[in-house]
Amino acid sequence: MTDSVMWIIPEAPTPKAHESGLRKLGSGTGLRFGVLDNSKNNADHLLAMIIDGVKAKFPDIAIVRTRKPSAATGAAAEVLAQLEKETDVVIAAMAD
Repeated sequence: MTDSVMWIIPEAPTPKAHESGLRKLGSGTGLRFGVLDNSKNNADHLLAMIIDGVKAKFPDIAIVRTRKPSAATGAAAEVLAQLEKETDVVIAAMAD
């Protein structure tokens, strides 16, 4: 990962984002939204609902959706590199 990647951990304070990144996130204009499905049961349904909500709020948003082959392993380096290159924000979901 490069220094341009910002990881947000729900329990931790949010790091300060770049000012231009804040404008992009706030308006949704030009935002590239990444989705990483971990392959657990119902994760695809949960992510579909999230994507529908995001698209309703930001109709012009670009969605990059990826899926791990197994919930038991981490995402491949190529998948993480694709998300880093092609997205501004990524959400990963687990569900059962």
